[in-house]
Amino acid sequence: MQSLKVKSFFYLSTIKTLIKAGKTLKKALKWILFSFGVVFLIIITLSFTTLPFWMYYALSISDQKLESAPKYIIIMSGNGIPSESGLMRTYYASETAKAHLNAKIIVTMPGDTSDTTSASYLTRKELVTRGIKHNRISFENIGTNTRSQAQEVKKLIKGNPSIIIISSPEHIYRSLATFHKVGLTKATGNAAFEKPVKASFLFEDNELGGNNILPNIGNNTQIRYQFWSHLKYQVVVYREYTAIAFYKLKDWI
Repeated sequence: MQSLKVKSFFYLSTIKTLIKAGKTLKKALKWILFSFGVVFLIIITLSFTTLPFWMYYALSISDQKLESAPKYIIIMSGNGIPSESGLMRTYYASETAKAHLNAKIIVTMPGDTSDTTSASYLTRKELVTRGIKHNRISFENIGTNTRSQAQEVKKLIKGNPSIIIISSPEHIYRSLATFHKVGLTKATGNAAFEKPVKASFLFEDNELGGNNILPNIGNNTQIRYQFWSHLKYQVVVYREYTAIAFYKLKDWI
């Protein structure tokens, strides 16, 4: 009888504990969902403003000015060829190289440079296609992130010469800070920005036929393009902020 009372007490205590834990979990879940909702609302609201672009732009600014002609142009690795980041960076690198004919180009891209299907080989091929001489291009193919690439480039470069780093706009700040940290303090950046189309894409929905139930948005570029661009900028910027915070904690910048 005593044993039965002990078991009953144990079971009741366990049930009460589970119920209490369930209530706590439910409360925590509500706060989590509420927090996500607030964050989502802020992101959506900001997408209707120009702030996301200026956040994106701020990461692309280089305060370092070249005191002499650059000796090296560093292409930071992005995706392969063809890809948006890969083609944008090679385009900007080739234009920069044409403006500085004595500068050597270093491509930071892991992989086998003799493999004709590798990203590094195709990057060089793309640069040559854009008019850059083969003998101006060399590789840093050991580094696998911005920190290790900066360290490996430092080994390839004698002293502390003037260099230009080519990368995506959001990556310029972290790239420069990382290169400065390893001793390449004369590095400046050239952000590979997209170029907007100057032609007008406005139209009248009613003139194109189809279902007229939906509102006419042909003249509303805010909804058609800017909202989505600014939403994308926020995703890119918040990811980069996280990377910058990590690099600061690691004392890499």
